Amino acid sequence: MSKILIGKYEGTIYEADGGYIGAISLGFGSDGRRQRLKRRGRTKAQVKERLIRAVKDLEAGVISSESYTVRDAVEDWFAKGLKGRSASTVETLRILADKHVIPLIGKAKLQRLRADDVDEWLDELTEVLSTRSLLTIHSILKRAIRQAQARDLVLRNVAELVTTPKGRTGRPSKALTLAQATAIMTVAKTSTLNAYVAVSLLTGIRTEEARALRWDHVVAWVEKLKAWRPVTEVGFDHKKFAIYVWRSKRVGGDTKTRKSRRTLELPHQAAEALRKHHKDQAEQRLKVGEAWQEHGLVFSSAVGTPLDSHNVRRSFRAITKQAGIGEDWTPRELRHSFVSIMSDNGVPLETIADLVGHAGTRVTEQVYRHQLKPVITTGAQTMNKIFGDSQEVESA
Repeated sequence: MSKILIGKYEGTIYEADGGYIGAISLGFGSDGRRQRLKRRGRTKAQVKERLIRAVKDLEAGVISSESYTVRDAVEDWFAKGLKGRSASTVETLRILADKHVIPLIGKAKLQRLRADDVDEWLDELTEVLSTRSLLTIHSILKRAIRQAQARDLVLRNVAELVTTPKGRTGRPSKALTLAQATAIMTVAKTSTLNAYVAVSLLTGIRTEEARALRWDHVVAWVEKLKAWRPVTEVGFDHKKFAIYVWRSKRVGGDTKTRKSRRTLELPHQAAEALRKHHKDQAEQRLKVGEAWQEHGLVFSSAVGTPLDSHNVRRSFRAITKQAGIGEDWTPRELRHSFVSIMSDNGVPLETIADLVGHAGTRVTEQVYRHQLKPVITTGAQTMNKIFGDSQEVESA
C-alpha cells in the first residue's frame, strides 16, 4: 500500500484482484460516515491518473461515477429528455438507439468516452447508414450527454467535438414530371385518396398538414359578404375556395413553424375534388351510422378517425403503380412536385417559399434545390393554367 496526495486530498493505492484500487478520503458526511472516492486500474499509474481526473471533476461540481455508461445516459435521456415529443418521434429515435447506439457504444463509461471513440463509432456506420440517419444517431448521443452534463454526471460533451461523417447515398426525394402528375391525378379520380392527392399536389401542403385539415378550415368566398366563410356554413355553391393551413399532425397540433400558417386559394381541380369528397364523406357517415367518430377532418378513415400515414403511403403507391410510374414514390413527393412544376412555369422563388410555408427562400433553396429552376403569378392561378379548370364547381 502506498500513500498519495492529490491537491488537498489524501489517499492510498493498494493491490486488489490482480490490479490496483485507489481511494481518496473526502471526510465525513452529514450522517457521520466516512466518504471515499475510489478508482480501479491495471497499474498504479493508471489508478492515480483516474483519481486526479475524478478530483478535478469533483472540484468542478461533477458527480463522477465510473459505472455510469453511455447506455445509462441514453436511457436517462429517453426517460426524461423527450417530454412533449410525439409517440412516433420517440419510437423512431428508440429504434435507432437500440440498433446503432446502445449495442455499439453503450458499454463505454461516459467519464472515459473520448472524441476518438465517437469518431470511430460513426465511421463504422458510414457504409450502412445514410447521412441523415448518421446525423440523427449522432444527435441522440449529443443530446443524451448534454442532459448528463446538466445533471453534473460528466464534465464535457465529447460528442459535440465530432463532425458527423457523410453516409451512404440514399434515394433522394424526387419530383413528378407534368405528364406523370397528370397521369396520377387521372388515376386518383377513382380512388378514395383523390381529394388528398389533388390538394397536396396543387397546393404543396405538407403531408401532416393535409392529414390535419378540417372542414371548417376549408372556406368559400361569399360575393355578397365580400368575405371568406367556412364551407360548413355556406356550402360549395361558390366560385372561389381556399384552405387555412393552420394545423398539422405534429406535437401540439401546430404547423411546423408560425410562418407555416398560411391561407391558400384552391385551384379549381382541387376545389372540385374537395366538393365531391365532402359529398362522398357524408354518404359514408350515413352508411356506417353509429360507428362514425366525428373529428371534423377533411381526410379521414372510413369511420371518421385520423388517417394513418402508413395507410396513406400504401394507397398512394397503388395509385402511382396504376399510373405506370412504379411504386417507388411517397406522398411527400407531391409537395416536391408542386415546387418543381411551379418553378418550371416561372414562379419566383419568393412566391414558392410563401406558398409552401417557408420562413424565407434559403430554406426553400436547401430543401428543394433539385426541383428549382430559374424564374409569374401565384399558386392557384398557375395551377389553373397548367392543369386547366376541369369542370365547373357544382353546388353540393
